[in-house]
Amino acid sequence: MSSFETIVPALAEALEKRGYTALTPVQQAVLATELGAADALVSAQTGSGKTVAFGLALAPTLLGGAERFTDAGAPLGLVVAPTRELALQVRRELEWLYELTGAQIASCVGGMDMRSERRALERGADIVVGTPGRLRDHITRGALDMSALRAVVLDEADEMLDLGFREDLEFILDAAPAERRTLMFSATVPRSIATLAKSYQRDAVRISAGGQAKQHLDIEYRALSVAPADRENAIINVLRYYEATNAMVFCNTRAAVNHLTARFNNRNFAVVALSGELSQNERSHALQAMRDGRAKVCIATDVAARGIDLPNLDLVIHADLPTNPETLLHRSGRTGRAGRKGVSALIVPNNARRRTERLLNNAGLTATWASPPSADEVLRRDDERILADPSFGEPVSDDERGFVETLLERHGAERVAAAFVRLCRGSRSAPEDLLDVAPFTPSGDRPARRDEQPSRRDDFGDSVWFSLSVGRRQNAEPRWLIPMLCRTGNISKREIGAIKMQPEETFVQIAADWADRFLAAIGPDRKLQNNIAVKRLDGTPDLSRAGYQPPKPDKKPHRGKRPFEANAPQGAHKPKFEKRAQPERTGATETKPWAKKPGKPKFDKPRSDGPAKHKKPKKRPG
Repeated sequence: MSSFETIVPALAEALEKRGYTALTPVQQAVLATELGAADALVSAQTGSGKTVAFGLALAPTLLGGAERFTDAGAPLGLVVAPTRELALQVRRELEWLYELTGAQIASCVGGMDMRSERRALERGADIVVGTPGRLRDHITRGALDMSALRAVVLDEADEMLDLGFREDLEFILDAAPAERRTLMFSATVPRSIATLAKSYQRDAVRISAGGQAKQHLDIEYRALSVAPADRENAIINVLRYYEATNAMVFCNTRAAVNHLTARFNNRNFAVVALSGELSQNERSHALQAMRDGRAKVCIATDVAARGIDLPNLDLVIHADLPTNPETLLHRSGRTGRAGRKGVSALIVPNNARRRTERLLNNAGLTATWASPPSADEVLRRDDERILADPSFGEPVSDDERGFVETLLERHGAERVAAAFVRLCRGSRSAPEDLLDVAPFTPSGDRPARRDEQPSRRDDFGDSVWFSLSVGRRQNAEPRWLIPMLCRTGNISKREIGAIKMQPEETFVQIAADWADRFLAAIGPDRKLQNNIAVKRLDGTPDLSRAGYQPPKPDKKPHRGKRPFEANAPQGAHKPKFEKRAQPERTGATETKPWAKKPGKPKFDKPRSDGPAKHKKPKKRPG
């Protein structure tokens, strides 16, 4: 353990107990002898082990040469984090790291009981971890004594500035003693972070921790091209295909989180939500459900998921595309941690392909462009999992042997195996049928549209073309045409080749061996549902004239023309009216025969503002 020689002995023992055999690059950087007790501005990505890094860096400053902390009084160390989840996670990390030093660690975060936090501070704490707003409240109320503070750590400093915490951070740093040590950790170092560091650090050492490239080598990036209407169905198939122990689905808004949570609950996924509208108690329960296996999918917004570390997170899905490269790296950094492999899948609608390519280029990432898993691929993957189930390698126990023999004797091996397969498949959500969308090729030309592609499968073989009396103008889509053809024509998807959509007609390719059976199943009227007529074609359809209609005349006449001139052929205009001859002006006023005579206006008598008065009816004589 030569790499642990420069660490405080109690912390080195805690690392060995935790199973650490080597330090990450950022942990080695903060322990370098040239850093000493100086301030530091550290650039490190999420998942690089920076929480343990600043815990190791703080120890000599806080302990001051002692092996253990004495009776806790005013805090010696302060850690500021942008979100509640990250603050509580930092507290858990520091608790096991400082366990053998006897350190008392308190947390002050929004959403928790402020009175309980105040009592914990009154009892004494060596290290306090909190969020900017709650820490400022405690300082303002006099509950947090900053007089003995020796070191301050700003974790995810760039995120705190993005969330609008600059004023709170400046208030906290101004309240701390001037002779303190300040460590700032940030994924990126924009101008705002450099300005903050210059104002509140003294001769800070700039550290750019390596390991970012290695971290992202553990993540496989996949960009999945989908039709816009298939975005949610593609997410379902990706979740089903990978069957990850833990998966996170990122959305840009709370409304999207709520919508997907409801949809996936209905599809029998063990899912929890994580957004800013939830209380701290609800968010804690959601994360605990992910950690203990009661939930497998977490749907979250970016801010709510900041700093979350789930040990078995193998899959990240971007339901909504990230708005910038930093967000993409942060989301993807939830997986591929501590040497584990992970997958980061971007769901890319057709109209966002170029934007996704620019996003990946700006982030310095290379993704594999592909189509999302189809329903058949998901089912094949399920069968592979069943065959690879480790329970098949376990011997039959004495308790099981009697019942196994009874099952085989009563039902036979084939029926028992079929029942087992049905149980396995029935416990999972069914995959979705997706529209065929050609994968995007970043360096190539625009991919062919579906109705421009010659065939769905190159090896389709002999086929017969059929014409359906429905097209794009009737909102025809393969996603409902294919099930209708399979159901009515008694065929499967494998017997359907290319589908070419036209404005008023759709051409479908059917395998030649199944063409007669397809027509026989439809019936003599040659009609599908909704009165869709089916006609067999001789040869390949002529797409150059299919669906052609002559242009319709404009409904409205062109501006500046009379109604009778709008559709008249050129040169056939109606002669214009001749102007009347005007009399010569002789100084006398002449009356024009067609001029209106002046008269009284229709309402020249002022109206009364009061109610109308009705006359009493006259009495009839007698």
